[in-house]
Amino acid sequence: MISGDVLGERARITPDAPALIVVDPPQRFTYRELDRRAARAAVALRELGIAPDDRVALLAHNRVEFLDLFFAAGKGACILVPIGTRLTAHEIAPILADCGARLLIYDGEHAATVQALRTMEEAAQVESWVALDAGPTHGDPVLATLALDSLEVEGFVATRRDGEDLYCLLYTSGTTGRPKGVMIPHRQVAWNGYNTVAGWQLAATDVSPIFTPLYHAGGLFAFLVPIFTIGGTVVLHRGFDPAEIWATVERERCTVILGVPTIWKLLAEAPEFARTDLSSVRCLYSGGAPLPTWIAELYQRHGLVFKQGFGMTEVGVNCFTMTAADSVAKLGSIGRPMMHTEARVVGTDGADAPAGEVGELWFRGPHLSKGYWNRPEATAESYLAGGWFRSGDLARRDDEGFFTIAGRAKEMIISGGVNIYPAEIEAVLLQHPGVCDAAVVGIEHPVWGEAGIAFVVPLAEESAPTAALLEFVAERLARFKLPQEIVYLAELPRTAYGKVVKGELRALYLSGRPAAQPGEGGKLSG
Repeated sequence: MISGDVLGERARITPDAPALIVVDPPQRFTYRELDRRAARAAVALRELGIAPDDRVALLAHNRVEFLDLFFAAGKGACILVPIGTRLTAHEIAPILADCGARLLIYDGEHAATVQALRTMEEAAQVESWVALDAGPTHGDPVLATLALDSLEVEGFVATRRDGEDLYCLLYTSGTTGRPKGVMIPHRQVAWNGYNTVAGWQLAATDVSPIFTPLYHAGGLFAFLVPIFTIGGTVVLHRGFDPAEIWATVERERCTVILGVPTIWKLLAEAPEFARTDLSSVRCLYSGGAPLPTWIAELYQRHGLVFKQGFGMTEVGVNCFTMTAADSVAKLGSIGRPMMHTEARVVGTDGADAPAGEVGELWFRGPHLSKGYWNRPEATAESYLAGGWFRSGDLARRDDEGFFTIAGRAKEMIISGGVNIYPAEIEAVLLQHPGVCDAAVVGIEHPVWGEAGIAFVVPLAEESAPTAALLEFVAERLARFKLPQEIVYLAELPRTAYGKVVKGELRALYLSGRPAAQPGEGGKLSG
C-alpha cells in the first residue's frame, strides 16, 4: 500500500526533529507534536460523523490548523477540499455543490463569506459548519473545542487507505473556464514527496519558507510534502510580506526557497534583499508561470543558485530537475524530466516533434492524478489511453533532453498563418527598465486572423512610452511578433499563485475597443 500519511511516517522515524515553525503567531512543533495535532483533527472529524470518503471543504489562510486538517486527510479522515481564499461566495458555492461537501471549516476572516454561503441553494448540501476561531461563528462549533489538547490519541489508528483512494480535491484556478476538481490520490501525494526529494536532492537539514497559499497545489506539494518526507523543517508564513520573508530567511537559516516569478521580482525589489545574510541559501526555485531569464540572472549575480521548475496540479507540481551547473548553462530551461517521469513534445500530427520544434507537452508516470471530479468528458480529453496526460502547455526539447516552455496551447496566437508565443514577447517586455508587469493576448484580426495585444504595467507614468517600448521589442524579436497595440494598466489580474487571468484581459479589451483594423494600433510598420 502507498500511504499519503507522510507526516505520520516521518513522525515515526524522527519524532523529535523540528518540523514546523509558524511565523505568526510564533509557534514551533516537532514531528511528534504536529502528528498528534493531525490525529486530534482526525478524531474531531470522526466525532462530527465524517467518513473517509466524505468531502470536507476548508476555507482558511495559512495556519497550523490548515496543516492539521491536511494531514488528517492523510490519515484517512476525509477527502479534503481546500478553497481559494480570494474567491467570493458566488464562486465558492458551485465548488461546494460540485464536490458535495458535507462539512465546511472556515477561519474568522471568512465568517462573512460563510454567512452568505448559507443563503445559497448550491451550498444547501453542506450539513455542518465549523469555525477555526472564536468570534463571529454564527453559533457554529469551534474546532479547538472538538479536539482539546486533553483528547486521548495514544491509541489512535489511522484509517487504512489504498494508494488510489482520494486524498484531496484541488480545484484549478479557472483562468480558462469554470474550475475543475483535480482528483489527487494518496499515491500521487506520496510519490510527489519521494521524487522531489530525489530529484531536487533535499535533505533533513533543509529549511524552507512557505508563503504561497496552502490551498494551492504549489503551497502543499512543491515543498511542504517533500520537506516533511525527508524530515526537514518548514517555516510557515501567513502571507506574502517581503520584509518578513527576508528576515525569516536570515533568522531561521533557510536553505531552499520556492516562489513564482512575480514574487521573485517583488522580493528582489524589496530594500531588505540587499542587506539580508543569504549565506544559508543553497538554491532558489521558480515555478507557477513562465520565468523571464533576467530574474534568474539577477539572483545569480548575487551568487545564488536559481532554478526554474515546472509542474501542474494534474501531474504533480515538480516534474523536472537540473543541476546547479545546468541552471546557468541552460538558462531558460525547466530541466530534464525527473526519474520515472516520461515527457513528450507532441506535434499536431500526434508524433513526437523533432528537437527544437514546439509541440504539446505530454506526461506519463506514477505522479499523475486520477482525472477531474464529475467531469468525464474533460477527463477523457486530457487523460489519454496508454496513461498519457495532455498538459495543454507548449514546449521545446533540445538534443540533450532539456525542456523549455513556450506557453499555453490555448494562448498561442496564429497571425497570418505564423505561430506566435505570448510568453516569448512577455519575457522581452519585462526586460525593459520601465516595465513592472506585462502580458500578451491574442485578439481576432480581420486581416491576419489574430493579433497580439500587450498589456503593460509601467513602473511610473511615461516610464515605458509606446514607441520606445515597441522599438525595444523590435531589437530583440522578429517584427512579426510585435504587439499590434499596447494597453497600459495599473495592474494585471492574477490568481493568488501568480498566473495572469488572460480571459479578463481579453474581455477588458473587447469591451472597451472596437475590433482591430488593418494598420491601426501600435505595431511598427515594415
